[in-house]
Amino acid sequence: MPVPDQKKAYLFALVTVLLWSTVASAFKLSLRYLTSVELLLFSSAASTLILGGAVLATGHAGDIRGCPSSSWLRSLTLGFLNPFLYYLILFKAYDLLPAQQAQPINYTWALILALLSVPLLGQRICLGAFTGLFLGYLGVLVISTEGNFWELKFSSPFGVLLALASTVLWALYWIYSTKDNRHPVVSLFQNFLCGTVFTLAFYLATAQYRIPTWKGVGGALYVGAFEMSITFLFWLCALKYSENTARVGSMIYLSPPISLFLIHFLVGETIRGSTFVGLVFILGGLAVQKHFESRRVGGLSSSMDRKTG
Repeated sequence: MPVPDQKKAYLFALVTVLLWSTVASAFKLSLRYLTSVELLLFSSAASTLILGGAVLATGHAGDIRGCPSSSWLRSLTLGFLNPFLYYLILFKAYDLLPAQQAQPINYTWALILALLSVPLLGQRICLGAFTGLFLGYLGVLVISTEGNFWELKFSSPFGVLLALASTVLWALYWIYSTKDNRHPVVSLFQNFLCGTVFTLAFYLATAQYRIPTWKGVGGALYVGAFEMSITFLFWLCALKYSENTARVGSMIYLSPPISLFLIHFLVGETIRGSTFVGLVFILGGLAVQKHFESRRVGGLSSSMDRKTG
């Protein structure tokens, strides 16, 4: 266990947040050259290789060799949820929606996590947390209707539905991960290995084979490195060095506004006023929910602190 060093914790957390802030733009730019299935296949394969290297570098290769069949069965379930199904749906949502809509909507996963923890983890949700849920999904409504929420006209209803569905999958993944006692790097590697196998099978069954452009492959490698793997390792370092995980956990709130800034300059989207208004509601809802969540002790709080994307 490393000696707490808050400066190192903040540094790792800041690098992680900055990298996470780039991935919405990377998704959108990569999807100009790849289908959602191709992007998932190349990025998850790259992530699996990087995580495999991390397992070797941290001396946990023996955990893989001595892993019981029950752990692999767990990874088949978790790997099906993430990366396979979660990113398959998320990338399709980004394909259908402007990045400035898909990114904030996806960020409401923490609200869904709190809601699903009631039936799945037996936890209670208080009135204050419901206030957070209301604010968050009011923000989703403002963003997805481009400010015309009183008319309920969505730019892409199916895209919004997929973005919301991705939050459910992500929350389910972390809820089921609370019962996983493996080292986090080991479990993530096994999950991604299984998920990549699912993705490859889906690709072979459905895709029209072609040689991808180098821009598409480059984008997928970036996503695999800085959305799915390296950032996770940096975030673990931030949590390990921090004297209090809440100190670095709150830095996650910097990611959405920075992401919108990059979406404007890298993707070329004109950020609408309704996006900023909706984001304020979403971040407000998350802050309220986090405030009441911090009063409870259990696996849910741990899962939220271990967010990887």
